[in-house]
Amino acid sequence: MPVPPRIVFLDRETLPVPVRAVSVPHEWVSYPQTAPADVVARLADAQVAITNKVPLNSASIAALPALKLIAVAATGYNQIDLSAAKQHGVTVCNIRDYAIAGVAEHALMLMLALKRQLPAYRNAVAAGEWQRASGFCVFGAPMHDLAGATLVLLGSGTLAKATARLADAFGMRIVYAERKGTTQVRDGYVAFDEALAQADVLSLHCPLNEQTRNAIGARELMLLKPGCVLINTARGGLVDEAALLVALQNGRLGGAGLDVLIEEPPRNGNPLLDVNLPNLIITPHVAWASIETMSVLAGQLIDNIDAYLRGEPRNVVV
Repeated sequence: MPVPPRIVFLDRETLPVPVRAVSVPHEWVSYPQTAPADVVARLADAQVAITNKVPLNSASIAALPALKLIAVAATGYNQIDLSAAKQHGVTVCNIRDYAIAGVAEHALMLMLALKRQLPAYRNAVAAGEWQRASGFCVFGAPMHDLAGATLVLLGSGTLAKATARLADAFGMRIVYAERKGTTQVRDGYVAFDEALAQADVLSLHCPLNEQTRNAIGARELMLLKPGCVLINTARGGLVDEAALLVALQNGRLGGAGLDVLIEEPPRNGNPLLDVNLPNLIITPHVAWASIETMSVLAGQLIDNIDAYLRGEPRNVVV
């Protein structure tokens, strides 16, 4: 009689929705969070490890001979040493195309809030400016419509296209930027520098890697139109945060809406969190975190594990 697989979820509290049971007999162990120093002990004898953000490095993987599958409870897998996993015959799978509605809606929310100056006017009401106004309304920070504005997308995957569909419904003109530094421009794309110069809104939807790290720095921010709004619901490292703060403070940018920072959580502080700017909105990496979107993720996570255990691995990274 085969021994039921041991499945260990290292950071269960990062997925605060119900997760259905794996379909085959198994042993399930979950921890709210796991420190890197505890990974090997907690995964001892486990065939399946589930991690959202807990790293599995080469030393950990080498110390876990029973491990056969790392099921990442997210799309990003930069916390996994893929070379080590491949070397030791460990399959890594991830979650794909699950946040199509959630991330796109969050990006549009940030665009609308910044272009229509929601924080500034909310603050005006809270400060009593409307109550003291001589007329029926309060004129303050200049508002702009999304209709007729140009949305430039850096990235062209599922989330970028979902964002483009919503933006199109608002009457925006959609432009896909070619990759930074490339000399050839694909059909349907605009050269990187040329695209940035057209943007009324620049929205980032690409993975973080060595080619995209700091893709938007001081030079790129200077290419944008004065008043352009920058949206980042992808990864914090795509943007040079120090350069972004300077651009906001000197009025170069119309605003920035960020759902991600370079360090998460920002326990060591972040200059962007130390300023009080009405045209800077920061949310705590929650674009994916609607109940509906997290439920889709939870279902796909178990589907990935079920598929592997029946010998039909899916969403395989390595």
